[in-house]
Amino acid sequence: MRYSQLKAFHSVAQYGGFSRAAEAIFQTQPALSEQVRRLEQEYDVLLFHRERKRVRLTEEGKNLFLLTKRFFEAEQQIEEYMSETRSAVDGTLRIIVDSAHHVTDTLSRFRARHPDVFVSLRTGNTDDILNELRAYNAEIGVVGSMDPGSEFETVDLGSTPIIAFAAKGYLASELEQISLHELAGMQLVFREKGSKTRQKLEEEAARQKVSLKPAFEVEGREAMREVVASGSGVGFVSEAEFGNDSRLVKVRIKDADLRMTETLVFMSPRRDVRIIRTFMGFVSATA
Repeated sequence: MRYSQLKAFHSVAQYGGFSRAAEAIFQTQPALSEQVRRLEQEYDVLLFHRERKRVRLTEEGKNLFLLTKRFFEAEQQIEEYMSETRSAVDGTLRIIVDSAHHVTDTLSRFRARHPDVFVSLRTGNTDDILNELRAYNAEIGVVGSMDPGSEFETVDLGSTPIIAFAAKGYLASELEQISLHELAGMQLVFREKGSKTRQKLEEEAARQKVSLKPAFEVEGREAMREVVASGSGVGFVSEAEFGNDSRLVKVRIKDADLRMTETLVFMSPRRDVRIIRTFMGFVSATA
């Protein structure tokens, strides 16, 4: 196995095709194809399904791609270590969050301190976030109420109550609190399975022996907000994420102590990646 073969495979997997990879790393497509072919031939394994003008990773290819992500990240760490004393922090910081609300202020201040860092921000539920971190497709995650384990390192960002909310006029105008038993008789709008807010609500309902059945199951917080704003039902969110939407009113859940703790998380084996180390140092210094 040669370094050039691994680099060729990694580039094709990363850029999703031979021509795009060749252009990105300044090689010819035939040379890149030959390197990958030799790697497959030497180990008698098929790494890509080749379908006309596109390629797809096989299962063996997916497993190797996860390993090469780690390999080339270690190579980058060595390069950063050797040049750390003479260069500013740069590169890409990929963050995936359950709600952008929890990190926008921090990211603004971080970018002011490190203007050469490009920040990519995506949203997802807790399962999505942890899977993306495990696959090395993001450096930092923000999830709801996560217990620390050896796989991840975490920083507690604080907690806020889980509340119900509805479109103005959908509930009685003077209503400020509502019980789970009252909610059981209403049309409810739930996030998709994998949402920590939904999980906590369902666990508390089961504990109180209350049946909460969603009329709508919606993927993503913003989509849920729009369904609720249309007057279709009652949704649930942590109070910190309610925001300022003039179409909506919030209502406290009076018979349940439901709180959402937000947790910043990253993979323990990646603690020495420079961009992660720099961001975590900034968070600790400004907390």
